[in-house]
Amino acid sequence: MTVFTVETRDPKTRARTGTLRTRRGSVQTPIFMPVATQGSVKALSQEDLDLLGARLILANSYHLYLRPGCELVQSAGGLAKFMGYPGAILTD
Repeated sequence: MTVFTVETRDPKTRARTGTLRTRRGSVQTPIFMPVATQGSVKALSQEDLDLLGARLILANSYHLYLRPGCELVQSAGGLAKFMGYPGAILTD
């Protein structure tokens, strides 16, 4: 179960910080999220993602549906295993 908890609020701008808790760990927000189109971050290697401290990746479910397709992702054991990514993944 994913839970978002607001930690602080700015009364003037309504900006907020918080913690997003997922099955794969907690993530402090705001956060930089690389985009993994079709299950792959195109411009960065896994080593680069580690150096950046990327804790959350954004994947577009429509693009995944088109290619590589639901069956392939499912046969790999799910999106995290298909991508080989140990961190949290956010899909739209």
